[in-house]
Amino acid sequence: MLRIIKERIHQKYRTLDYPRQQPKLSSRYMGRPSLTPVDCGDCRACYAACPTAALLPTEGAPGSTPTLDMGRCTFCGACRAACPKQAIAFTGEHRMAAFRREDLLIVPGKPAPQAVTPPVPGKFAMFRRSLKLRQVSAAGCNACEADCNVLGTLVFDLPRFGIDFVASPRHADGIVLTGPVSENMRLAAIDTYNATPEPRLVVAVGSCAISGGLFRDAPQCNNGIADILPVDLFVPGCPPNPWTILDGLLMLRE
Repeated sequence: MLRIIKERIHQKYRTLDYPRQQPKLSSRYMGRPSLTPVDCGDCRACYAACPTAALLPTEGAPGSTPTLDMGRCTFCGACRAACPKQAIAFTGEHRMAAFRREDLLIVPGKPAPQAVTPPVPGKFAMFRRSLKLRQVSAAGCNACEADCNVLGTLVFDLPRFGIDFVASPRHADGIVLTGPVSENMRLAAIDTYNATPEPRLVVAVGSCAISGGLFRDAPQCNNGIADILPVDLFVPGCPPNPWTILDGLLMLRE
């Protein structure tokens, strides 16, 4: 017991006072993209470098910096390295979750969408003090699943916000889905959703759950969950940083 107390004193207080205290993330963390409008001409280097086709022609501005879809992006940085005009950057900002799929589009020269208000005001009001979630891995690689799991450690301390992961959908207010939703897991995801009492919500965590990610258009995948179940919150990343997931879950509470 004395050794445990000594070690606890040595470690000190590790729980971050989030969101009042913001985390210090690694310099290797990419974060929210930032796009500068430039004349690209015939250059398509970034398109060729992107492994998930996350770059799309910008509407009304052909030949300029492309729009970046965070719902497809794996945040690998290949587009940034390939761009000869350095029009693509990553800011290190971890707050990227959005209530609407279109708010994951980063358009050159436009400010990032302020996705802090749900499309239906008051929809999540009853979950402000208590939110129970069932996590469903729909053919995920275990990266997003691990970053959901780590939220229960003392650094993040998810239960202090009244948010917990539960073992049964019968005890849940919604589901957190990860993975590209393989055909073998499609029915399981639907059954889990149907077993969750109403009102219920769906959180898509990671690029695979949002769009299929690296497995997009694979014959045994369904390109994420959005075409199968109504998604209330999108958390982009491959995998998302735990602080990104936590920030998104707190958006549901607020």
